[in-house]
Amino acid sequence: MLILSPARRQRLDALRAEIRTIEAIGRAEEREYLPFGIAEIDQRLAGNGLAAAALHEVAGAASGLNDDAAATLFTAGIAARRAYDGRTVLWALRRHDLFAPALAQVGLPPRQTLYAECGRDEDVLAVMEEGLRHGGLAAVVGEVGRLTMASARRLQLAAEEGGITALMLKRWRRSNEDPLVLPSAAVTRWRIACVPSQSLPVAGIGRPRWRIELARQRGGGPHQWIMEGSDAEGRLALPAEPLRRSAAADRHEVRRAA
Repeated sequence: MLILSPARRQRLDALRAEIRTIEAIGRAEEREYLPFGIAEIDQRLAGNGLAAAALHEVAGAASGLNDDAAATLFTAGIAARRAYDGRTVLWALRRHDLFAPALAQVGLPPRQTLYAECGRDEDVLAVMEEGLRHGGLAAVVGEVGRLTMASARRLQLAAEEGGITALMLKRWRRSNEDPLVLPSAAVTRWRIACVPSQSLPVAGIGRPRWRIELARQRGGGPHQWIMEGSDAEGRLALPAEPLRRSAAADRHEVRRAA
């Protein structure tokens, strides 16, 4: 048995730590990221996009159906952009209450979506972990009311090993219980809220607008934006510029000021 002196042991430990650091840097450089394609968002994210092989959490900003639907479509848009090459998205849910045509409108058609109706949070987590370790999916989405730190860590490790994006859609259990209040191992955590759409020159409904809050991210700070909701390819957009007023309206304002 080789016995090292304290000095040599300290030197060996330092070398091992240096090797681990170099390996970690190498893995970080090889990591894949999914950009939003909007500089205002991407430049705020570590890696200029979402880490592809990682766990990300999304929740509605409030317990109402509107914010819950916006969070669902935001999540579906990310999954759709991961499935650009025709691969399948696994969606594990407690009950089958999703509106498939709405998901198709943000780029996630039924032919690319595999639904697993699980019934319990524990079953949702088990299906997600199995799907992430499978390695052949574009993304895995799960819907739960509560997620422990231990479960989040298992999903994060499974996402890293399988190279698949894990998207956790956290539902409100009670009106006064924020789904993101508990700590988590997720790389990013998002809150989505509905805001008024732009007024149209004719009667009708404009493109949905959301307040997107990056509540937490590993390696970066929080931020929030007002964006137009996901389009048919799952992409967000900057709000359109306000419509220019007519010259007659401008002259009327001048006369009234005078």
